[in-house]
Amino acid sequence: MSKRDSIIGFIVNLVIVVLAAIGTYLMFTGTPVEGSLQATGIENFKFYTVLSNVFCGFVALIYLITAVIRKDTDKIRGLKLAALCGVTITFAVVAFMFVPLYGLSRFYQGGNLYFHLLLPLAAFVEFIVAKWDWMPFRYAVFAAVPTLLYGIGYTLNIVINGVGGPWPHTNDFYAFLSWGWIGGVVIFAGIVLLAFVIACIFRAINNRRARVRA
Repeated sequence: MSKRDSIIGFIVNLVIVVLAAIGTYLMFTGTPVEGSLQATGIENFKFYTVLSNVFCGFVALIYLITAVIRKDTDKIRGLKLAALCGVTITFAVVAFMFVPLYGLSRFYQGGNLYFHLLLPLAAFVEFIVAKWDWMPFRYAVFAAVPTLLYGIGYTLNIVINGVGGPWPHTNDFYAFLSWGWIGGVVIFAGIVLLAFVIACIFRAINNRRARVRA
């Protein structure tokens, strides 16, 4: 990687870390907006949006530390793919499902502006400018694992504690069980499959670019 590419990578990852920090702070201190999939304080960590963005920020921080100690940042490209996959799902679900259904203002203000839009866009920019080495197929599988683990945790919470009351006191805060357990399982499986497909697409684009550079 050239010095110019290293500088660009460092700057973009620094921006991601800053956006993650601001978004987390606003989530913890802001007042929830009705219908915006936002809770109070630490309760926000039940949402895939928050977890995926914080994970992306944490991976970016690892990148910065790795770059500072002059190690090969390309070694964490598997984590980078997983982080990119997570924030892409967040961005896509909000932009193409929630916003058309419920309107723009609910999902692009406060911490949600950073986690639903700004940080995912920064992650896309990094992918565009990044020059990662070849990624084996197992990286795409690994990238879908965080989504799978989240779904398992989401389901176990409902099994153990029940569905609960109406929003915001429900444990089924994404309403996966609105169509019963079968519908919920189908939705869950579809999201995990979507995560895998997204990871495969990003991997294919990256590997095509890696072949051109070789």
